[in-house]
Amino acid sequence: MVFAAGLGTRLKPLTDTMPKALVEVGGKPLLWHVLTKLKQAGFEHVVVNVHHFSQQIVDYIEANNHFGIDLDVSDESGMLLETGGGIKKALPLFDANSPILIHNVDILSNVDLAALYDAACSENIDAMLLVSWRDTKRYLLFDEQRMLKGWTNIETGELKPHDVLTPTEAQQLIRLAFSGIHVLSPSVLPLFDDMPERFGIMDFYLKYCRQFRFKGKEIDGLHLIDVGKLDTLAKAEAELAKHAST
Repeated sequence: MVFAAGLGTRLKPLTDTMPKALVEVGGKPLLWHVLTKLKQAGFEHVVVNVHHFSQQIVDYIEANNHFGIDLDVSDESGMLLETGGGIKKALPLFDANSPILIHNVDILSNVDLAALYDAACSENIDAMLLVSWRDTKRYLLFDEQRMLKGWTNIETGELKPHDVLTPTEAQQLIRLAFSGIHVLSPSVLPLFDDMPERFGIMDFYLKYCRQFRFKGKEIDGLHLIDVGKLDTLAKAEAELAKHAST
């Protein structure tokens, strides 16, 4: 599933007239980069959710012959459902017995998506979250086995889940940043029935992380750019130009 419904407020003024998914990097829309990467990795069925300038995305997909794959659109035009609600709405479009790889449209990386998916399928876990060490304000917190135990904002000191995670425990856990790429196991899909219509997927992970096995996955040599802001958009352009010249 590709999250393409966001408002893209950090990319204004570009997103005043187009959805974030169609903002171009290296002469191609972000959606093109992600769908092409998924297709090259062997994924044959993809769901793209839409909200902001949704018809532009639908028209783009149709103009590109659905990228030669089984590509469905989950329409959130009526209300933006956030990342968790977006998954919940799209679940009927998926095989209930297969894991779902989820990819933010504004993430460009060198991740081997097929290998990540296979790793999630082969391990006895309920979700795999691609994570890395980088400077940020908000971190996921993991134990030594890289099982998710909580979340913190190091600037404000806020901790989640606030009812069980103590400052002492948080200090002993490993801080890693979420990448926007993750794999959900069929084992936890029924839990979405108990979630509201609109919610963030991190709320889901933090609600159930003490009951289920949500594992953080680090990859050696990870190169990832979050193209959600104008400054990182310029960085991504420079990176693509550099790789094109080598």
